[in-house]
Amino acid sequence: MSVSEKVAYLRGLMEGLDIDDDKKEGKMFAAIIDALDEIASDLSDIDEDLEDLTDYVEELDEDLGDVEEFVYECFEDDDCDCGCLDDDCDCCCDDDCIEVVCPACEETVCIGFDEIDEAGEVECPCCGAVLEFEIEEEEEIEE
Repeated sequence: MSVSEKVAYLRGLMEGLDIDDDKKEGKMFAAIIDALDEIASDLSDIDEDLEDLTDYVEELDEDLGDVEEFVYECFEDDDCDCGCLDDDCDCCCDDDCIEVVCPACEETVCIGFDEIDEAGEVECPCCGAVLEFEIEEEEEIEE
Protein backbone atom coordinates (compact mmCIF):
# COMPACT_ATOMS: atom_id res chain seq x y z
CA MET A 1 0.00 0.00 0.00
CA SER A 2 1.12 3.54 -0.67
CA VAL A 3 1.43 6.09 2.13
CA SER A 4 -1.81 7.78 1.03
CA GLU A 5 -3.65 4.47 1.12
CA LYS A 6 -2.31 3.72 4.62
CA VAL A 7 -3.47 7.13 5.88
CA ALA A 8 -6.91 6.55 4.33
CA TYR A 9 -7.00 3.14 6.09
CA LEU A 10 -6.17 4.79 9.44
CA ARG A 11 -8.89 7.42 8.88
CA GLY A 12 -11.40 4.64 8.13
CA LEU A 13 -10.21 2.67 11.16
CA MET A 14 -10.72 5.71 13.39
CA GLU A 15 -14.23 6.22 12.03
CA GLY A 16 -14.96 2.50 12.35
CA LEU A 17 -13.86 2.43 15.97
CA ASP A 18 -16.32 5.24 16.68
CA ILE A 19 -13.69 7.47 18.25
CA ASP A 20 -15.36 10.70 19.27
CA ASP A 21 -13.75 13.82 17.74
CA ASP A 22 -15.08 15.93 20.62
CA LYS A 23 -12.97 14.15 23.26
CA LYS A 24 -9.27 14.83 23.82
CA GLU A 25 -8.10 11.49 22.43
CA GLY A 26 -10.33 11.81 19.36
CA LYS A 27 -9.03 15.31 18.60
CA MET A 28 -5.47 14.04 18.91
CA PHE A 29 -6.06 11.08 16.56
CA ALA A 30 -7.83 13.31 14.03
CA ALA A 31 -4.94 15.82 14.12
CA ILE A 32 -2.38 13.01 13.68
CA ILE A 33 -4.28 11.58 10.71
CA ASP A 34 -4.61 15.07 9.16
CA ALA A 35 -0.83 15.61 9.56
CA LEU A 36 -0.13 12.19 8.06
CA ASP A 37 -2.45 13.03 5.16
CA GLU A 38 -0.49 16.24 4.45
CA ILE A 39 2.80 14.35 4.65
CA ALA A 40 1.48 11.73 2.23
CA SER A 41 0.38 14.47 -0.18
CA ASP A 42 3.81 16.14 0.01
CA LEU A 43 5.55 12.80 -0.58
CA SER A 44 3.39 12.23 -3.64
CA ASP A 45 4.37 15.66 -5.01
CA ILE A 46 8.04 14.93 -4.34
CA ASP A 47 7.78 11.59 -6.16
CA GLU A 48 6.27 13.32 -9.21
CA ASP A 49 9.00 15.99 -9.17
CA LEU A 50 11.69 13.32 -8.85
CA GLU A 51 10.27 11.43 -11.82
CA ASP A 52 10.25 14.64 -13.89
CA LEU A 53 13.84 15.42 -12.88
CA THR A 54 14.94 11.88 -13.70
CA ASP A 55 13.44 12.17 -17.19
CA TYR A 56 15.11 15.57 -17.65
CA VAL A 57 18.53 14.26 -16.56
CA GLU A 58 18.22 11.33 -18.97
CA GLU A 59 17.46 13.77 -21.82
CA LEU A 60 20.45 15.91 -20.83
CA ASP A 61 22.65 12.82 -20.77
CA GLU A 62 21.56 11.88 -24.29
CA ASP A 63 22.14 15.44 -25.53
CA LEU A 64 25.56 15.52 -23.89
CA GLY A 65 26.40 12.24 -25.61
CA ASP A 66 25.52 13.84 -28.96
CA VAL A 67 27.72 16.85 -28.17
CA GLU A 68 30.63 14.62 -27.11
CA GLU A 69 30.31 12.61 -30.31
CA PHE A 70 30.37 15.80 -32.40
CA VAL A 71 33.36 17.27 -30.53
CA TYR A 72 35.43 14.09 -30.69
CA GLU A 73 34.66 13.66 -34.40
CA CYS A 74 35.70 17.26 -34.99
CA PHE A 75 39.09 16.80 -33.37
CA GLU A 76 39.71 13.35 -34.77
CA ASP A 77 42.87 13.42 -36.92
CA ASP A 78 43.64 10.29 -38.91
CA ASP A 79 47.08 11.59 -39.96
CA CYS A 80 48.30 12.08 -36.41
CA ASP A 81 49.12 9.07 -34.24
CA CYS A 82 49.67 10.94 -30.99
CA GLY A 83 45.91 11.27 -30.30
CA CYS A 84 46.27 14.37 -28.15
CA LEU A 85 43.97 17.38 -28.31
CA ASP A 86 46.50 19.75 -26.72
CA ASP A 87 47.16 22.83 -28.85
CA ASP A 88 50.72 23.11 -27.49
CA CYS A 89 51.64 19.54 -28.45
CA ASP A 90 54.70 19.11 -30.65
CA CYS A 91 53.22 16.09 -32.36
CA CYS A 92 54.27 14.46 -35.58
CA CYS A 93 51.90 16.40 -37.81
CA ASP A 94 52.90 19.96 -36.88
CA ASP A 95 55.19 20.31 -39.90
CA ASP A 96 52.71 18.73 -42.30
CA CYS A 97 49.68 20.89 -41.54
CA ILE A 98 48.49 24.41 -40.95
CA GLU A 99 46.21 25.56 -38.16
CA VAL A 100 43.36 27.79 -39.32
CA VAL A 101 40.18 29.15 -37.80
CA CYS A 102 37.13 28.16 -39.80
CA PRO A 103 35.08 31.29 -40.56
CA ALA A 104 31.83 29.28 -40.46
CA CYS A 105 32.11 27.44 -37.12
CA GLU A 106 35.03 29.44 -35.64
CA GLU A 107 36.85 26.23 -34.61
CA THR A 108 40.62 26.00 -34.89
CA VAL A 109 41.40 23.05 -37.16
CA CYS A 110 44.60 21.45 -38.41
CA ILE A 111 44.54 21.06 -42.19
CA GLY A 112 47.15 18.81 -43.75
CA PHE A 113 48.84 20.17 -46.86
CA ASP A 114 48.04 16.93 -48.66
CA GLU A 115 44.30 17.49 -47.99
CA ILE A 116 44.13 20.72 -50.01
CA ASP A 117 43.08 20.09 -53.62
CA GLU A 118 44.49 21.77 -56.73
CA ALA A 119 41.93 24.59 -56.50
CA GLY A 120 43.13 25.37 -52.97
CA GLU A 121 39.96 24.12 -51.28
CA VAL A 122 39.33 21.73 -48.40
CA GLU A 123 36.29 20.95 -46.23
CA CYS A 124 36.34 21.95 -42.57
CA PRO A 125 36.42 18.69 -40.55
CA CYS A 126 34.05 20.22 -37.97
CA CYS A 127 31.25 21.75 -40.00
CA GLY A 128 31.94 20.78 -43.63
CA ALA A 129 32.28 24.38 -44.87
CA VAL A 130 34.65 24.84 -47.81
CA LEU A 131 37.88 26.58 -46.82
CA GLU A 132 39.82 28.28 -49.57
CA PHE A 133 43.60 28.70 -49.62
CA GLU A 134 45.77 30.68 -51.95
CA ILE A 135 48.42 28.30 -53.26
CA GLU A 136 51.76 29.72 -54.30
CA GLU A 137 53.65 27.55 -56.74
CA GLU A 138 57.26 26.89 -55.96
CA GLU A 139 59.69 28.03 -58.61
CA GLU A 140 62.22 25.45 -59.64
CA ILE A 141 65.78 26.53 -59.07
CA GLU A 142 68.01 25.76 -62.01
CA GLU A 143 71.68 25.27 -61.38
